[in-house]
Amino acid sequence: MIVGEIERSDTERLRVECSNYKGKDFLSVRIYYLADNGEWRPTKKGITVKPEKMDEFIDLLSQAKEKFPTEE
Repeated sequence: MIVGEIERSDTERLRVECSNYKGKDFLSVRIYYLADNGEWRPTKKGITVKPEKMDEFIDLLSQAKEKFPTEE
């Protein structure tokens, strides 16, 4: 199930999705590219996170966000 996407360029997107592979659930954060036939296809660039590690992953992202100045 696609959770959402962030456009990187006209031909690339960062996609977040929840998936199941061989009976195992996981979160996937992966770069997709626009193929010649107009379909979005995954690249090897990305990560998968087990559900039990998602809170830790989100915490790390929150910590990283704090390293950047806020826009007001």
